Amino acid sequence: MATDGTPTPILTSDWKQAFRRRLRRWYAKHERNLPWRTSRDPYRVWVSEVMLQQTQVETVRAYFSRFMAAFPTVCDLAAADEQQVLQLWEGLGYYRRARGLHAAAQIIASELGGRFPDTVQELRKLPGIGRYTAGAIVSIAYDRPAPILEANTIRLFARLIALGEDPTKSAGQKVLWQVAEELLPRKEISQFNQALMELGSLVCTPRAPDCAACPVATLCEADQQGIVDQLLPTTKKTVYTKLHEAAVVVSKRGKVLVRQCGPDERWAGLWDFPRFEIESEGPLFSEQEIENKLAQLTGIRVRLGPLLQTIQHGVTRYRITLDCYQAEHRAGRLKSTNGSPAKWVTPAQLAELPLSTTGRKMATLVRGASD
Repeated sequence: MATDGTPTPILTSDWKQAFRRRLRRWYAKHERNLPWRTSRDPYRVWVSEVMLQQTQVETVRAYFSRFMAAFPTVCDLAAADEQQVLQLWEGLGYYRRARGLHAAAQIIASELGGRFPDTVQELRKLPGIGRYTAGAIVSIAYDRPAPILEANTIRLFARLIALGEDPTKSAGQKVLWQVAEELLPRKEISQFNQALMELGSLVCTPRAPDCAACPVATLCEADQQGIVDQLLPTTKKTVYTKLHEAAVVVSKRGKVLVRQCGPDERWAGLWDFPRFEIESEGPLFSEQEIENKLAQLTGIRVRLGPLLQTIQHGVTRYRITLDCYQAEHRAGRLKSTNGSPAKWVTPAQLAELPLSTTGRKMATLVRGASD
Protein backbone atom coordinates (compact mmCIF):
# COMPACT_ATOMS: atom_id res chain seq x y z
CA MET A 1 0.00 0.00 0.00
CA ALA A 2 1.24 3.50 -0.80
CA THR A 3 2.15 5.83 2.07
CA ASP A 4 -0.65 8.25 1.17
CA GLY A 5 -3.25 5.64 2.10
CA THR A 6 -4.25 4.66 -1.46
CA PRO A 7 -4.69 0.96 -2.26
CA THR A 8 -1.82 -1.06 -3.67
CA PRO A 9 -1.27 -0.76 -7.47
CA ILE A 10 -2.44 -4.34 -8.06
CA LEU A 11 -5.96 -2.91 -8.58
CA THR A 12 -5.38 -2.21 -12.26
CA SER A 13 -8.21 -2.48 -14.79
CA ASP A 14 -6.93 -5.86 -15.99
CA TRP A 15 -6.61 -7.12 -12.41
CA LYS A 16 -10.15 -6.04 -11.54
CA GLN A 17 -11.62 -7.59 -14.69
CA ALA A 18 -9.84 -10.88 -13.99
CA PHE A 19 -10.98 -10.84 -10.36
CA ARG A 20 -14.64 -10.22 -11.25
CA ARG A 21 -14.63 -12.86 -13.97
CA ARG A 22 -13.12 -15.56 -11.76
CA LEU A 23 -15.30 -14.68 -8.77
CA ARG A 24 -18.51 -14.89 -10.81
CA ARG A 25 -17.49 -18.20 -12.37
CA TRP A 26 -16.75 -19.62 -8.92
CA TYR A 27 -20.00 -18.31 -7.42
CA ALA A 28 -22.07 -19.85 -10.20
CA LYS A 29 -20.86 -23.27 -9.01
CA HIS A 30 -20.68 -22.72 -5.25
CA GLU A 31 -23.58 -20.42 -4.31
CA ARG A 32 -25.37 -21.85 -1.29
CA ASN A 33 -29.12 -22.34 -1.29
CA LEU A 34 -30.09 -19.98 1.54
CA PRO A 35 -33.69 -19.02 2.40
CA TRP A 36 -33.07 -15.27 2.12
CA ARG A 37 -31.75 -15.67 -1.43
CA THR A 38 -35.07 -16.84 -2.84
CA SER A 39 -36.15 -13.21 -3.24
CA ARG A 40 -34.53 -9.79 -3.56
CA ASP A 41 -37.27 -8.20 -1.47
CA PRO A 42 -35.40 -5.47 0.48
CA TYR A 43 -37.25 -6.36 3.67
CA ARG A 44 -36.03 -9.97 3.51
CA VAL A 45 -32.50 -8.83 2.66
CA TRP A 46 -32.55 -6.46 5.62
CA VAL A 47 -33.78 -9.05 8.13
CA SER A 48 -31.21 -11.60 6.95
CA GLU A 49 -28.32 -9.13 7.11
CA VAL A 50 -29.22 -8.07 10.65
CA MET A 51 -29.58 -11.68 11.78
CA LEU A 52 -26.24 -12.61 10.22
CA GLN A 53 -24.34 -9.99 12.20
CA GLN A 54 -22.03 -11.95 14.53
CA THR A 55 -24.08 -15.11 13.94
CA GLN A 56 -23.31 -18.22 11.87
CA VAL A 57 -25.26 -18.86 8.66
CA GLU A 58 -26.47 -22.29 9.77
CA THR A 59 -27.84 -20.84 12.99
CA VAL A 60 -29.71 -18.10 11.14
CA ARG A 61 -31.51 -20.40 8.67
CA ALA A 62 -34.25 -21.58 11.02
CA TYR A 63 -34.61 -18.23 12.79
CA PHE A 64 -35.03 -16.42 9.48
CA SER A 65 -37.73 -18.81 8.26
CA ARG A 66 -39.70 -18.54 11.52
CA PHE A 67 -39.36 -14.76 11.60
CA MET A 68 -40.56 -14.33 8.02
CA ALA A 69 -43.48 -16.69 8.61
CA ALA A 70 -44.58 -14.55 11.57
CA PHE A 71 -43.85 -11.17 9.93
CA PRO A 72 -43.96 -11.58 6.12
CA THR A 73 -43.86 -7.82 5.46
CA VAL A 74 -42.29 -4.79 7.08
CA CYS A 75 -45.76 -3.57 8.06
CA ASP A 76 -46.46 -6.90 9.79
CA LEU A 77 -43.28 -6.44 11.81
CA ALA A 78 -44.20 -2.84 12.63
CA ALA A 79 -47.62 -3.90 13.93
CA ALA A 80 -46.22 -6.66 16.15
CA ASP A 81 -45.75 -6.36 19.89
CA GLU A 82 -42.07 -6.06 20.87
CA GLN A 83 -42.44 -9.06 23.18
CA GLN A 84 -43.44 -11.23 20.24
CA VAL A 85 -40.45 -9.99 18.25
CA LEU A 86 -38.07 -10.71 21.12
CA GLN A 87 -39.53 -14.16 21.66
CA LEU A 88 -38.89 -15.12 18.03
CA TRP A 89 -35.36 -13.76 18.42
CA GLU A 90 -34.75 -15.76 21.60
CA GLY A 91 -31.44 -17.60 21.44
CA LEU A 92 -29.89 -15.47 18.67
CA GLY A 93 -28.41 -13.06 21.19
CA TYR A 94 -27.51 -9.39 20.71
CA TYR A 95 -31.17 -8.49 21.27
CA ARG A 96 -30.53 -4.85 20.41
CA ARG A 97 -30.67 -6.04 16.80
CA ALA A 98 -34.27 -7.21 17.22
CA ARG A 99 -35.33 -4.01 18.95
CA GLY A 100 -33.65 -1.99 16.18
CA LEU A 101 -35.47 -3.97 13.49
CA HIS A 102 -38.79 -3.40 15.21
CA ALA A 103 -38.20 0.32 15.73
CA ALA A 104 -37.06 0.83 12.12
CA ALA A 105 -40.06 -1.11 10.78
CA GLN A 106 -42.39 1.17 12.74
CA ILE A 107 -40.76 4.23 11.16
CA ILE A 108 -41.05 2.73 7.68
CA ALA A 109 -44.72 1.89 8.27
CA SER A 110 -45.76 5.14 9.93
CA GLU A 111 -43.55 7.76 8.30
CA LEU A 112 -42.72 6.27 4.90
CA GLY A 113 -46.08 4.71 4.14
CA GLY A 114 -44.61 1.20 4.15
CA ARG A 115 -42.17 2.09 1.35
CA PHE A 116 -38.77 0.56 1.98
CA PRO A 117 -35.95 3.12 1.44
CA ASP A 118 -33.79 2.49 -1.62
CA THR A 119 -30.70 4.62 -0.99
CA VAL A 120 -27.82 4.29 1.45
CA GLN A 121 -28.50 7.79 2.75
CA GLU A 122 -32.16 7.09 3.54
CA LEU A 123 -31.44 3.71 5.08
CA ARG A 124 -28.77 5.04 7.42
CA LYS A 125 -31.33 7.35 9.01
CA LEU A 126 -33.10 4.28 10.42
CA PRO A 127 -32.13 2.82 13.82
CA GLY A 128 -29.73 -0.10 13.69
CA ILE A 129 -28.67 0.40 10.06
CA GLY A 130 -25.03 1.32 9.54
CA ARG A 131 -22.91 1.77 6.45
CA TYR A 132 -22.45 -1.93 5.74
CA THR A 133 -26.10 -2.94 6.22
CA ALA A 134 -27.31 -0.03 4.08
CA GLY A 135 -24.86 -0.97 1.33
CA ALA A 136 -25.90 -4.62 1.47
CA ILE A 137 -29.60 -3.77 1.13
CA VAL A 138 -29.08 -1.30 -1.73
CA SER A 139 -26.71 -3.55 -3.68
CA ILE A 140 -28.41 -6.93 -3.10
CA ALA A 141 -32.06 -5.86 -3.23
CA TYR A 142 -31.89 -3.02 -5.76
CA ASP A 143 -28.76 -4.06 -7.71
CA ARG A 144 -27.31 -0.58 -7.30
CA PRO A 145 -23.64 0.27 -6.77
CA ALA A 146 -22.86 0.28 -3.05
CA PRO A 147 -19.69 -1.14 -1.48
CA ILE A 148 -19.91 -3.58 1.43
CA LEU A 149 -17.44 -4.26 4.19
CA GLU A 150 -18.17 -6.90 6.82
CA ALA A 151 -16.19 -9.65 8.53
CA ASN A 152 -15.79 -11.86 5.45
CA THR A 153 -14.95 -9.12 2.97
CA ILE A 154 -12.62 -7.32 5.38
CA ARG A 155 -10.56 -10.51 5.61
CA LEU A 156 -10.74 -11.15 1.86
CA PHE A 157 -9.72 -7.62 0.83
CA ALA A 158 -6.94 -7.41 3.43
CA ARG A 159 -5.35 -10.55 1.99
CA LEU A 160 -5.91 -9.57 -1.63
CA ILE A 161 -3.88 -6.38 -1.22
CA ALA A 162 -1.61 -7.62 1.61
CA LEU A 163 -2.86 -4.76 3.77
CA GLY A 164 -0.08 -3.24 5.84
CA GLU A 165 -2.41 -1.18 8.02
CA ASP A 166 -4.33 -2.51 11.02
CA PRO A 167 -7.73 -3.44 9.52
CA THR A 168 -9.48 -2.67 12.82
CA LYS A 169 -8.27 0.95 12.84
CA SER A 170 -9.70 3.87 10.85
CA ALA A 171 -6.77 4.08 8.42
CA GLY A 172 -7.06 0.40 7.50
CA GLN A 173 -10.84 0.63 7.25
CA LYS A 174 -10.51 3.59 4.90
CA VAL A 175 -8.30 1.59 2.55
CA LEU A 176 -10.63 -1.43 2.62
CA TRP A 177 -13.71 0.67 1.88
CA GLN A 178 -11.84 2.13 -1.09
CA VAL A 179 -10.99 -1.38 -2.33
CA ALA A 180 -14.63 -2.43 -1.96
CA GLU A 181 -15.72 0.57 -4.01
CA GLU A 182 -13.10 0.09 -6.72
CA LEU A 183 -14.01 -3.55 -7.18
CA LEU A 184 -17.70 -2.88 -7.86
CA PRO A 185 -18.71 -3.88 -11.39
CA ARG A 186 -21.03 -1.83 -13.60
CA LYS A 187 -23.76 -4.50 -13.61
CA GLU A 188 -24.95 -7.53 -11.64
CA ILE A 189 -23.82 -5.89 -8.41
CA SER A 190 -26.27 -7.91 -6.33
CA GLN A 191 -24.67 -11.18 -7.40
CA PHE A 192 -21.14 -9.77 -7.12
CA ASN A 193 -21.42 -8.56 -3.52
CA GLN A 194 -23.01 -11.82 -2.43
CA ALA A 195 -20.21 -13.70 -4.17
CA LEU A 196 -17.60 -11.67 -2.25
CA MET A 197 -19.17 -12.64 1.08
CA GLU A 198 -19.54 -16.26 -0.03
CA LEU A 199 -15.87 -16.53 -0.98
CA GLY A 200 -14.83 -15.08 2.36
CA SER A 201 -17.16 -17.39 4.24
CA LEU A 202 -16.36 -20.66 2.43
CA VAL A 203 -12.76 -20.31 1.22
CA CYS A 204 -10.96 -17.26 2.64
CA THR A 205 -11.70 -18.31 6.20
CA PRO A 206 -10.16 -16.78 9.36
CA ARG A 207 -8.01 -19.81 10.09
CA ALA A 208 -6.54 -22.24 7.56
CA PRO A 209 -7.94 -20.57 4.41
CA ASP A 210 -8.20 -22.97 1.48
CA CYS A 211 -5.93 -21.02 -0.84
CA ALA A 212 -5.52 -24.05 -3.12
CA ALA A 213 -9.26 -23.93 -3.90
CA CYS A 214 -9.45 -20.14 -4.17
CA PRO A 215 -10.38 -18.91 -7.67
CA VAL A 216 -8.42 -15.69 -7.16
CA ALA A 217 -5.33 -17.08 -5.42
CA THR A 218 -2.97 -15.95 -8.19
CA LEU A 219 -4.41 -12.43 -7.85
CA CYS A 220 -3.95 -12.41 -4.08
CA GLU A 221 -0.90 -10.44 -2.99
CA ALA A 222 -0.70 -12.10 0.44
CA ASP A 223 -0.84 -15.59 -1.07
CA GLN A 224 1.74 -14.77 -3.72
CA GLN A 225 4.09 -13.39 -1.06
CA GLY A 226 3.37 -16.29 1.30
CA ILE A 227 2.33 -13.94 4.11
CA VAL A 228 -1.36 -14.83 4.59
CA ASP A 229 -0.69 -15.87 8.20
CA GLN A 230 1.49 -12.84 8.91
CA LEU A 231 -1.08 -10.10 8.30
CA LEU A 232 -2.60 -8.26 11.24
CA PRO A 233 -5.83 -9.83 12.56
CA THR A 234 -9.03 -8.41 11.09
CA THR A 235 -10.91 -8.50 14.39
CA LYS A 236 -9.99 -6.97 17.72
CA LYS A 237 -9.02 -9.41 20.42
CA THR A 238 -11.68 -9.42 23.11
CA VAL A 239 -10.53 -8.88 26.68
CA TYR A 240 -12.97 -10.81 28.84
CA THR A 241 -14.17 -9.79 32.29
CA LYS A 242 -15.11 -12.56 34.72
CA LEU A 243 -18.33 -12.14 36.69
CA HIS A 244 -19.98 -14.18 39.42
CA GLU A 245 -23.77 -13.83 39.40
CA ALA A 246 -26.77 -15.39 41.08
CA ALA A 247 -30.27 -15.95 39.71
CA VAL A 248 -33.13 -16.93 41.99
CA VAL A 249 -36.28 -18.91 41.26
CA VAL A 250 -38.68 -17.57 43.89
CA SER A 251 -41.78 -19.71 44.40
CA LYS A 252 -45.13 -18.68 45.85
CA ARG A 253 -48.32 -20.78 45.73
CA GLY A 254 -47.36 -22.61 42.56
CA LYS A 255 -46.06 -19.53 40.76
CA VAL A 256 -42.56 -18.13 40.20
CA LEU A 257 -41.28 -14.57 40.13
CA VAL A 258 -39.99 -12.97 36.92
CA ARG A 259 -39.10 -9.39 36.03
CA GLN A 260 -38.59 -7.54 32.76
CA CYS A 261 -35.06 -6.27 32.20
CA GLY A 262 -34.81 -2.50 32.02
CA PRO A 263 -33.42 -0.48 29.09
CA ASP A 264 -29.96 -0.24 30.67
CA GLU A 265 -29.75 -3.91 31.59
CA ARG A 266 -28.05 -6.70 29.70
CA TRP A 267 -31.20 -8.20 28.14
CA ALA A 268 -33.38 -5.11 27.83
CA GLY A 269 -37.00 -5.99 27.11
CA LEU A 270 -36.65 -9.69 27.94
CA TRP A 271 -38.05 -11.34 31.05
CA ASP A 272 -35.77 -13.05 33.51
CA PHE A 273 -35.56 -14.52 36.97
CA PRO A 274 -34.13 -11.98 39.43
CA ARG A 275 -30.36 -11.96 38.98
CA PHE A 276 -27.46 -9.83 40.17
CA GLU A 277 -23.71 -9.86 40.65
CA ILE A 278 -22.30 -11.54 43.75
CA GLU A 279 -19.33 -9.93 45.47
CA SER A 280 -18.99 -11.78 48.78
CA GLU A 281 -16.87 -14.89 49.33
CA GLY A 282 -18.15 -18.07 50.94
CA PRO A 283 -21.64 -19.63 51.00
CA LEU A 284 -22.89 -18.00 54.22
CA PHE A 285 -21.92 -14.49 53.15
CA SER A 286 -23.28 -15.10 49.65
CA GLU A 287 -26.60 -16.30 51.03
CA GLN A 288 -27.09 -13.09 53.01
CA GLU A 289 -26.02 -10.96 50.04
CA ILE A 290 -28.43 -12.78 47.70
CA GLU A 291 -31.38 -12.33 50.05
CA ASN A 292 -30.60 -8.63 50.55
CA LYS A 293 -30.11 -7.90 46.86
CA LEU A 294 -33.28 -9.77 45.97
CA ALA A 295 -35.21 -7.63 48.45
CA GLN A 296 -33.71 -4.43 47.00
CA LEU A 297 -34.55 -5.50 43.46
CA THR A 298 -38.07 -6.86 43.96
CA GLY A 299 -39.27 -5.91 47.46
CA ILE A 300 -39.60 -9.62 48.30
CA ARG A 301 -38.07 -11.35 51.29
CA VAL A 302 -37.24 -15.02 50.78
CA ARG A 303 -35.85 -18.09 52.47
CA LEU A 304 -33.02 -19.15 50.18
CA GLY A 305 -33.10 -22.81 49.20
CA PRO A 306 -30.65 -25.16 47.51
CA LEU A 307 -28.40 -24.45 44.52
CA LEU A 308 -30.22 -25.78 41.46
CA GLN A 309 -27.43 -25.49 38.92
CA THR A 310 -24.30 -23.54 38.05
CA ILE A 311 -24.13 -22.33 34.44
CA GLN A 312 -20.95 -21.11 32.77
CA HIS A 313 -21.72 -18.81 29.85
CA GLY A 314 -20.44 -15.87 27.85
CA VAL A 315 -22.15 -12.60 26.95
CA THR A 316 -20.25 -10.14 24.74
CA ARG A 317 -17.09 -9.35 26.72
CA TYR A 318 -18.13 -11.17 29.91
CA ARG A 319 -17.45 -14.72 31.10
CA ILE A 320 -20.08 -15.44 33.71
CA THR A 321 -20.44 -18.05 36.42
CA LEU A 322 -24.17 -18.09 37.19
CA ASP A 323 -25.37 -19.84 40.36
CA CYS A 324 -29.09 -20.63 40.09
CA TYR A 325 -30.92 -20.94 43.42
CA GLN A 326 -34.35 -21.97 44.55
CA ALA A 327 -36.15 -19.85 47.16
CA GLU A 328 -39.50 -19.62 48.93
CA HIS A 329 -41.40 -16.35 49.29
CA ARG A 330 -41.49 -15.28 52.93
CA ALA A 331 -42.75 -11.67 53.04
CA GLY A 332 -42.87 -8.37 51.20
CA ARG A 333 -44.87 -6.73 48.43
CA LEU A 334 -43.70 -7.00 44.84
CA LYS A 335 -42.29 -3.76 43.40
CA SER A 336 -40.89 -2.55 40.10
CA THR A 337 -37.32 -1.24 39.97
CA ASN A 338 -36.19 1.39 37.45
CA GLY A 339 -39.53 1.08 35.70
CA SER A 340 -39.04 -2.64 35.07
CA PRO A 341 -42.22 -4.60 35.90
CA ALA A 342 -42.19 -7.83 37.88
CA LYS A 343 -44.91 -10.46 38.18
CA TRP A 344 -45.82 -13.95 39.36
CA VAL A 345 -46.39 -16.52 36.60
CA THR A 346 -47.10 -20.21 36.44
CA PRO A 347 -44.37 -22.52 35.12
CA ALA A 348 -46.47 -23.06 31.97
CA GLN A 349 -46.65 -19.31 31.32
CA LEU A 350 -42.86 -19.11 31.12
CA ALA A 351 -43.13 -20.55 27.60
CA GLU A 352 -45.02 -17.43 26.51
CA LEU A 353 -42.32 -14.98 27.63
CA PRO A 354 -39.12 -14.02 25.79
CA LEU A 355 -36.22 -15.15 27.99
CA SER A 356 -32.45 -15.08 27.74
CA THR A 357 -30.69 -18.37 26.96
CA THR A 358 -29.83 -18.95 30.60
CA GLY A 359 -33.30 -17.82 31.65
CA ARG A 360 -34.79 -20.43 29.33
CA LYS A 361 -32.53 -23.12 30.83
CA MET A 362 -33.80 -22.19 34.27
CA ALA A 363 -37.40 -22.16 33.01
CA THR A 364 -36.89 -25.71 31.73
CA LEU A 365 -35.74 -26.77 35.19
CA VAL A 366 -38.78 -25.11 36.75
CA ARG A 367 -41.22 -26.70 34.32
CA GLY A 368 -39.57 -30.10 34.74
CA ALA A 369 -39.93 -29.86 38.52
CA SER A 370 -43.61 -28.89 38.21
CA ASP A 371 -44.60 -31.72 35.87
